[in-house]
Amino acid sequence: MAAMAAMEATRFTNLGDLIPRDRDLGKVAIVDLGGEEAPRDFTYSDLDNTANAVARSLIARGFGQGERIAILSANRFENLAAYFGIMRAGLVAVPVNFKFPRRIIHDILQDCGAKLVFCDATRRPDCPTDLQSVDFSATGPESFENFLNPGAHQTVTPRPDDPAMFLYTSGSSGRPKGAILSHHSHIWVAETRLGKQDLSGHRYLIAAPLFHMNALALAKLAVMGHSTMVILPQFNAREYIDAIARYKATWLTAVPPMLAMMLREEDLLKETDLSSVKFVRMGSAPVSQSLMQNLKRLFPTAAITNAYGTTEAGPVVFGPHPDSTPTPETSLGCAHPLSSLRLADDENRDVGQGVLEMKCPALMNGYHNRPDLRPPFTEDGFYITGDVFRRDENGFYYFVGRADDMFVSGGENIYPSDVERMLERHHAVGQAAVVPVDDDIKGTKPVAFIILKSGAQASDEEIKNFALENAPAYQHPRAVWFVKNVPLASTNKIDRGALKAEAAQRMNASQA
Repeated sequence: MAAMAAMEATRFTNLGDLIPRDRDLGKVAIVDLGGEEAPRDFTYSDLDNTANAVARSLIARGFGQGERIAILSANRFENLAAYFGIMRAGLVAVPVNFKFPRRIIHDILQDCGAKLVFCDATRRPDCPTDLQSVDFSATGPESFENFLNPGAHQTVTPRPDDPAMFLYTSGSSGRPKGAILSHHSHIWVAETRLGKQDLSGHRYLIAAPLFHMNALALAKLAVMGHSTMVILPQFNAREYIDAIARYKATWLTAVPPMLAMMLREEDLLKETDLSSVKFVRMGSAPVSQSLMQNLKRLFPTAAITNAYGTTEAGPVVFGPHPDSTPTPETSLGCAHPLSSLRLADDENRDVGQGVLEMKCPALMNGYHNRPDLRPPFTEDGFYITGDVFRRDENGFYYFVGRADDMFVSGGENIYPSDVERMLERHHAVGQAAVVPVDDDIKGTKPVAFIILKSGAQASDEEIKNFALENAPAYQHPRAVWFVKNVPLASTNKIDRGALKAEAAQRMNASQA
């Protein structure tokens, strides 16, 4: 009830129109490190006027409310301006993962029924030839500048449950699914995260892709909070470190593997001033105690938090303890007061360890055009996340692993994230990635890819013995391979599918 009351009190109605116009519109909203002539500075007035010009042009060209307009582009000012303008016109924005293969990109554009796609020059060849496109990078008739229709615009007022955007999941377990997200759901997210804070003095560094919830939610929070965003086109560890120092970033948000990659740039970190950073927020993937401790050493004066969210239900899940008890390093926190959480296993709900189910105003409307899928909701309206957590006696939640990543070895359930966190406690291990391989006796068994810390040494037997000394025997990796990098999926999480294939090849080669 409190959450719904908060929604009724909102002063925003359209997710594309979150700029507080009682603030200084001449302030820099975006420092764009993408585009053809980086860096470029854009004020809140620039963002507001460009979004309006997008909306006016879409309406003038006859696109009707509720129709879908796609965006296929690296991070840049025009990407966000188009995103906001699409929604201001009453249309549905569909940011598309440009790292997908061309075939899947075309499937998504067809599935959502896109009427037009905004793109950049690099992604232009991935656009279907029979679909209208507007190139952010082009000059002339097909350019973004030529597309714009400058002037005043009255933002469309949608009904609360009208779709604002479709976000397609990564598709790691099959065909990508388009989550239908309403205006009111993500206005609630931004307003709830903002609360009564004054964020106007912050400079957010955004390098996660704008087709992903992590970056999109932060961009909307930054706009509503009248902050400044520094936007990298894509993540690159050295460019990320340089941007922190050059633009005095105060707030970092990233997927943990991104920060793990940054930590490997030890020489550059030693000579770079990172003292501007006040907050580091990680989400979208598990955080190990080793990574948390290394970040605390790198940013000794910053508040470092481990966050969680899903495309289908948003990022408002966990928060601080109601009695201000400090959150343990590896915990995500306690249940947020405006979200209802419970853990369920095969037989019971509200258990100490199980799949997280949640309910809040940010829940998606459903998956677009997927009658073949069973809706991931319980009968009483909780979203079934598919993520396994445990809850301690103080109400703190800890991520155990993805239910669909779990595998069985000799009758024992193994969650890769659980084993990885254990291995990363070894003094020489910088990052671990664990996957199953087939085994004639056990069914499957765990193996590990290990990235050593700079200058550190360890043998495979040492890693195996460490596992045997610090975890149940069935969790210890039967093979250990030292690598320089692990493959990342398009959302910068570990690509477990690619690792499983590589592990199978390595095992076959060793047995040949």
